[in-house]
Amino acid sequence: MSLLKETLLKIEPVDKEKMSQAREHVDGLLKPVGSLGVLENIAIQIAGINPDILGGELKKAVLVFAADHGICEEDITSAPQPVTALMTHFIAEGKSGVGVIAKKAGAEVFVTDVGVNAEITNPKVRNKKIRLGTGNMAKQEAMTRLEAEKSFEIGIETALEMIKNGYNILATGEMGIGNTTPSSAIFSVLGSLSPEEVTGIGANLSEEKLVKKSSVIREAIALHNPDPKDPLDVLAKVGGLEIGAMAGVMLAGASMKVPVLIDGFISSAAAALAVGLNPDVYDYLICSHNSAEKGAKKGLELIGFKPFLHMDMRLGEGSGAALAFNIVEAAQGMYNDMGTFSQAGIDIV
Repeated sequence: MSLLKETLLKIEPVDKEKMSQAREHVDGLLKPVGSLGVLENIAIQIAGINPDILGGELKKAVLVFAADHGICEEDITSAPQPVTALMTHFIAEGKSGVGVIAKKAGAEVFVTDVGVNAEITNPKVRNKKIRLGTGNMAKQEAMTRLEAEKSFEIGIETALEMIKNGYNILATGEMGIGNTTPSSAIFSVLGSLSPEEVTGIGANLSEEKLVKKSSVIREAIALHNPDPKDPLDVLAKVGGLEIGAMAGVMLAGASMKVPVLIDGFISSAAAALAVGLNPDVYDYLICSHNSAEKGAKKGLELIGFKPFLHMDMRLGEGSGAALAFNIVEAAQGMYNDMGTFSQAGIDIV
């Protein structure tokens, strides 16, 4: 049995009884019922995932996957493809947005190359390269089905390793010039949405290139006809290697009862694939922020996510998810350290 299939079979629904008990506890804290909003929801969700995590110390990791995209050949990106390799190096050195935010949150960042179109010599970058970037989906499928499955499994393997090493809450991040294009394509296919509805400026694309970007996505979908009921087929035909790896992290987290923080637009596309493979994964995912990327709102609605941070961020890298670690810790503190009405001798009706 493949690692992907084995992982999918291990995923169980969250414990609704534990969530009900957590809700009762939260409602009994010294505050009006529901007055801490999202903090309450996060605590209750984690109780259903694994109450031991809620009551213990959080050991946090951001798992960043880097890969290139053949679609860059169509001149629909604002930055040249070699920037992927350059930024992969800087992310590993802690010099990027996610690095500084994660450091403030007390989280470690681990960077894995799953498909950068260059040799990465930095020893801090884990080499799990499947191929030198995806194919140009405007002309050929992005990858083979076997390569798509491998990208999922690299994400699974990476997450399982981190969980084995004691990390009990994970976040997903990515680096890949051009990767908003496959993300838009994934949402377009899964949600039967027009490319224009889910296609944005990425890293500050011009209006002219934005129009071309939507057109390229439409043509690629028409050329390959990915099956919206088969996430592996969608990933193989119009996706990205780092997107598959992030989805794999989400599957592994669910299989091991570990919460996974979702970052922005590209991370959400990975979440849509993961949930498509097993709907129970949804309850193990915590959506951190509402990306400023145009297609993010439609994509999040498609999955059913309600992000709690609205920061006008669209950097990617896992930056929004890293920032959300602080919110999760606040929810944990609320749950464990606030006094209760019963301790104060107050009866509530």
